[in-house]
Amino acid sequence: MGEKEKGVKGCGAFLAHKIGWAPLVRLSMANSRPHPFSFLLGSLIVSLLVGSAYYWIIVASFLKPDPGFVGCRPDSEGSWSIGIYYGKSPLSLSPIELQQNRINANSSAWPVANPVLTCKTLSVVGYPSNFVADPFLYVQDNNLYMFFESKSTLTMKGDIGVARSTDQGATWEFLGIALTENWHLSYPFVFNYQNQIYMMPEGNKKGELRLYRATKFPLEWKLEKVLIKKPLIDASMVQYDGFYWLFASDFTRPGTEKNAELEIWYSRSPLGPWLQHKKNPIYKADKSLGARNAGRLFIYGGSLYRPGQDCGSTYGKRVRLYKVEKLTKDEYKEVPVELGFEMPRKGRNAWNGNRYHHFDAQQLQSGDWIAVMDGDRVPSGDVTWRFLIGCFCFSFAVSMTAFLGFIRGILKSVSTSSYCLVLFRRNESGTFRSYPRFNLKWRKFFNGAYKSRYCLREKMNSNSWLGMLVFCIFSLVGLAFVCMGVQFLYGGNGAEQAYSYKGQYSKFTMVTMTYEARLWNLKLYVKHYSRCESVQEIVVVWNKGAPPDPSEFDSAVPVQIRVEKVNSLNNRFKPDPLIKTRAVFELDDDIMMTCNDVEKGFRVWRENPKKIVGFYPRLIDGDPLLYRNERYARGKNRYNLILTGAAFMDSQFAFNKYWSEEAREGRDFVHKNFNCEDLLMNFLYANSSYSNLDYGRTVEYVHPAWAIDTSKLSSAAISRNTQKHYDIRTKCLAKFKEIYGPLPIEKLEFGTRQDKWDK
Repeated sequence: MGEKEKGVKGCGAFLAHKIGWAPLVRLSMANSRPHPFSFLLGSLIVSLLVGSAYYWIIVASFLKPDPGFVGCRPDSEGSWSIGIYYGKSPLSLSPIELQQNRINANSSAWPVANPVLTCKTLSVVGYPSNFVADPFLYVQDNNLYMFFESKSTLTMKGDIGVARSTDQGATWEFLGIALTENWHLSYPFVFNYQNQIYMMPEGNKKGELRLYRATKFPLEWKLEKVLIKKPLIDASMVQYDGFYWLFASDFTRPGTEKNAELEIWYSRSPLGPWLQHKKNPIYKADKSLGARNAGRLFIYGGSLYRPGQDCGSTYGKRVRLYKVEKLTKDEYKEVPVELGFEMPRKGRNAWNGNRYHHFDAQQLQSGDWIAVMDGDRVPSGDVTWRFLIGCFCFSFAVSMTAFLGFIRGILKSVSTSSYCLVLFRRNESGTFRSYPRFNLKWRKFFNGAYKSRYCLREKMNSNSWLGMLVFCIFSLVGLAFVCMGVQFLYGGNGAEQAYSYKGQYSKFTMVTMTYEARLWNLKLYVKHYSRCESVQEIVVVWNKGAPPDPSEFDSAVPVQIRVEKVNSLNNRFKPDPLIKTRAVFELDDDIMMTCNDVEKGFRVWRENPKKIVGFYPRLIDGDPLLYRNERYARGKNRYNLILTGAAFMDSQFAFNKYWSEEAREGRDFVHKNFNCEDLLMNFLYANSSYSNLDYGRTVEYVHPAWAIDTSKLSSAAISRNTQKHYDIRTKCLAKFKEIYGPLPIEKLEFGTRQDKWDK
C-alpha cells in the first residue's frame, strides 16, 4: 500500500470516528483493536443477567400463584371488587368483618371479610371477568340480590351480572349474566314499581336511556321502553315530594368537562314522560365536586341524600355524599355531608385502598341499614402507566450503555494518523489545493479535536481513578434502571394482597409480646404489619416497664396494649377478649417479613385451621430428644414442629388449651426457665383430639421469601448464647415428653404442597 493510500485510510478512519461510524470502519481494518461493540454487547449481557436475577430473587417472590385465581385479567380500567357494610344508619356503617352477629362460624373464613364479590367469583364458574363494579342491591324476602357490572375478558365490554346471598351478605352465589347487549352496559339501577321489577342500566354507547322489565327474576329481562333518547350516564331515580326524579349526566353537551356535569329530570311515573329541570345542567363545574352520580339516592330522617363521584385526581377516586336541601321543578340545592365510615389506610394492600366510586344503601325490615360499595387498589390507567414507565427505564438503560460504549470506542480507537495531517500540508495537487483558507480551518479543527480527545482519553482511562469512578457510576445507574424496568413491567401493581379461600376472604389478629427496651422495634413492627391486608388488629402483650400509648404508633389498624403484672412467656397465649377473630398470628416483634408471606401463611392456615401453620420448622428426633436448628431439618428433609414465634393458630382452642389445668405443670416449667412456651404448645396440639383426626400432621410449614431478625441490630435480645439456649430447650423436650407424650411420629417432607409454598 502506498503512502498516499495510507494517509487517505487514516484520515477516513478519523472522520468515521467523528461521525459515529468508527465500529464499522474498524471492523473492516485488519490491524484494528477490539471495537466498542464488544463493550456494548458485554454491558447488555450483564444488564440482562442482573435483570433476570432481580426478577427471580425479588419480583418472583411476590408473585406466587393464588390458588383461587382463575380468569381475572386486570386492565387499565382497574381491578374493581365489591364489599358490603352494615349499620344502624346509612351515615354510620362498618364493614362485614366487624359485624360479630354476621359470621360464617362453620368456615375458617371467620369472620368473613370484604371484598365479598370479585372477578374470581365469576371466573371460577365459567364467566371470565376483568372486574366487578357498580353494585345495586335488591332485597326480596330474606334474600339479597346484587346486580353489578362485569367486564368480560372475552368481549371486553360490560354485562350485567347477578349474585344472591341467603345469609345476609356473608356468602354470595353467582347466578349468571342477567343482561347483555351488543354495547357496553353498566350501572344496573334496579327498583320495584307496581309489583314489577325494573332495571335501568347505563348504555350510553347506544345513545339512549333504556328501561327493562324482569320476565323471570333475576335472570330474564325484556326491553320495556326507551325513557330518554340521550346518552345519559349513571342514571339514578328516586321518588320524593310527589314526583319521580331522575339524576344523570350527559357529557356530550358542548364545553362540558367529563365527570363534571349533572342533569335532573322529573315525572309523575318512572315510565315517563320525563321533563328537564329548569336549571339543567345543575352542575357544570370541577369534576372533583361529585357531579357524576355514585349510586342510589336515599331518604333518611326525612332528608334526601345523593352520592356523587369525586374524580379529581383519578377516575372514581372516592364517593362524596350530599344532603339535598331544596328540590323543585325550578330549584335545586345540596350541601356536602360526611359519608359515615372510615376508609382503609393500607394503600394498595387494601381492596379499596386507592379508590371507591359507587355506593348503594338500603334499609332492611329489621330497621338496620345495609350498603354495598365497590373499590379498587390502583388508580385509573395503572397498567398502562406501569408499561410506559418500564419501557422508558429499559430504553434509558440501553441508551446510556450504548453512549458509554460509544465514548469508550472513540477513546480507545486508533490514534489520528499523521498521514491525515500531512495530506492537508501538501502543496501538491490535492482535494483542497484551491482552497487554502478552508484547508487551514480544517487543519485547526482536526488538531484541536485530536488534542481534546487525547486529553479526555488520558483523564478517562479505565485504569485511572476518575475513569473507574465514571464507569462505576454509569454502570450502577444503568443497572438500577434495568431493575426498575423489571419491577414496573413484571412486578404487578405493587400490592401485597390477600389470598382467597373458597371464594372468601377473612381477617386475623396479630399478637406480639415485648417490653420497654424494645419499643423502637415495636414501632417498626406495627408500622409494617398493620398495612398487611388481612390484619384486623394488633394486640401487644406488654411484659415489663411503662407501656406506650397506642397513639404513638403509625398504624393502619387498631393497636391494643395488654399490660401484664408478671413477666412470663406464658402471657403470650393467655385468653384475651380483645381478640375477636378465630385466627391469631403469633409473631415475635423482632421478625420482619413481607406481607405477601404473611398472607400465604394465613391462606394455608385457613385450609388447615386445626393445625399450627408457621414459618420456622424444626425436626425433633433422637433418643433422648435433641433440639436442633433448621439446617438439621433441611438436611433430613423432614420436620415435625413449628416454632410459634411466627405461626398461625386457632385462638379459641390454642389459648384455652394452653391455660387448661392439664397444661399447668408445663406452664410452670416454662415460667421457671423463661423458655420453651412454643415447644409446650406443639406438645399440647400433638396430643389433643382436636387435631388428632390427622394424627402426625399437627403442623404445616410455609417458606418465607425472606425474614430479618431485627434483634441483631440492638442489645435487646432474649438469648445470645445459642448453645445454652439449645441446651435448655433440649431439657424442655424431655420434660414435655414425660408429661404429655411424644411429638407426632410422622415426619413431614418439605415441598409436598402443589403450590410449593412449603419448599
